Amino acid sequence: MSQTIHSTEVDGIPTLFAYSAGPMRAGLVFRVGVADETLSRAGVTHLVEHLALHRQGLADYHFNGATKAAFTHFHVEGAEHEIVAYLDGVCTSLADLPMERLETEKEILRTEEARRDPGQLALWRYGAQGYGLPSYPEWGVRQLRPEDVHHWAGTWFTRDNAALWIAGERLPAGLRLKLPAGARRPMPAVTSALPERPAYFSEGTGGVLLDCVPADTTAARLYSGVLERELSRALRQEGGYSYTAATSYESRRDGFAVVTAFADALPAKQDAVLGGFVDVLAKLQAGRIEPADLEAVRTRADAALTAPDGAVRRLPGAAEDLLAHRPLRGTDELRSELWATTPGHLHAVALEAAGTALMQVPTGHRADWAGFAAAPTASLHAVAGKQFPSVRKDGSALVVGDEGVSLTTEKRTITVLYRECAAQLSWPDGGRQLVGSDGLAVQVEPGLYGIDAHTMATIDAAVHPAATVWLPPRQQPRADAGAAADGASPARSGRPAPARRTGAQTAGLVIFGVLAGLWSLVAAAYTIFGVSDPETTTGEWAALTVFLWIVAAGLALPAVRIQRRTRRTSGPGAGTS
Repeated sequence: MSQTIHSTEVDGIPTLFAYSAGPMRAGLVFRVGVADETLSRAGVTHLVEHLALHRQGLADYHFNGATKAAFTHFHVEGAEHEIVAYLDGVCTSLADLPMERLETEKEILRTEEARRDPGQLALWRYGAQGYGLPSYPEWGVRQLRPEDVHHWAGTWFTRDNAALWIAGERLPAGLRLKLPAGARRPMPAVTSALPERPAYFSEGTGGVLLDCVPADTTAARLYSGVLERELSRALRQEGGYSYTAATSYESRRDGFAVVTAFADALPAKQDAVLGGFVDVLAKLQAGRIEPADLEAVRTRADAALTAPDGAVRRLPGAAEDLLAHRPLRGTDELRSELWATTPGHLHAVALEAAGTALMQVPTGHRADWAGFAAAPTASLHAVAGKQFPSVRKDGSALVVGDEGVSLTTEKRTITVLYRECAAQLSWPDGGRQLVGSDGLAVQVEPGLYGIDAHTMATIDAAVHPAATVWLPPRQQPRADAGAAADGASPARSGRPAPARRTGAQTAGLVIFGVLAGLWSLVAAAYTIFGVSDPETTTGEWAALTVFLWIVAAGLALPAVRIQRRTRRTSGPGAGTS
């Protein structure tokens, strides 16, 4: 099978082709993604992708779509005529999206979002904009109008902003890509919310997570593989601290790449995992690269390049490179770089990566002892304006000024300027949360700070209308709203802490939980021992068993409902899933 990727054109769209036997595969790629959106309109690209695929219905061939940070993919595998029909259908739908499906697809996106955990590294690194947006909920979806979606599709999903790739025995006959003209879009701007690097923040309990942004080179790819082997050896094989120690490498297509490393840990092993993780990084930064590790990673990479489907597997990434104005690279060039890489090259990558690193450590842990600066969870200054002390008399106050709002506590100050407000989350009960472009957020609860209606109206008027996100009613405002800004995670998190239970909810949870547990024991005992009762027929035993378990479930249901209600966030995430 050929290892060559050929360049051609279909209906004005640059096209990459690689020979492949078997079912044909193809993908239409657009230079648009989450990083091109704003926080208050987050989700519009994903919504367009869903709408464009709706008319495909249930097909016998495999197809799907994917919305990434900077690219959106539509891909398909099947017979030649199925490829033609799919790509024609996608292009036709993009030009005339099925808006009668709009509200249904919004609900599907919220369902999808409820099971997605994008992680927090992106928002801590980039803030609430650009490449940081994948960490946030798709807050914009709920209020998008048909004209908003049409405009986004017409601006970004165009012929001049697309690339096509095809793997098969030939280009499919009759292929037409009817897309409107447009403009090739530049890559998203790279922002930073980190004044110092390397940096760390403390959040979660699952283990240690780190990413870094070295130059996108063959040496960096090999470094990622060597780092994984070192972490696995130190933390799993030798230390026995972690079950999973792994890395990933993703090109950002702008000359840089993101290397992500993770090691899980039980609570009792978190100190050991953090220490071992830092030791591995220090070893590579000192230039102690094991030749056997480099050789193993290089051999595996070379096997992937020379595999029968090596060129085919590179097609989606090559299409992204094309849209990012990066040159198409051949197999021989890539292999030459691969075998020319030395331990010294990996040492240089390790040092470069160290200067860009961001580490997430478990809650309650620190990494300043290892040379990592604490990522900011507070602002340098408060705005000048009117103060509204908290009714709890705990020393905290909300300051509302002409330039923005600040939350001041005994320990720190958090400020969001109106001109830098990425989104203002608004609830019908009057509550607001202003999220700054740096990712810091200020919760504004009128009842907690005694803020009058005129002042609230002043805040609403000062925030750009496009930044306002209206959310549905909350269960109840948090009793401790605003206090969370004194801690690191809620002030920077895209998914804040859950609402507190009321006393009645806690009592109900305990009562129904205990009753359900006791009744379940009765049901279990009768299920096991009742069948052997000589005075009970099988039918009577079965009927009574079913009745007992139904009662047990009925008692458990209120407890489950109470728990679910209090798990819903009454802050930024309310109503988004």
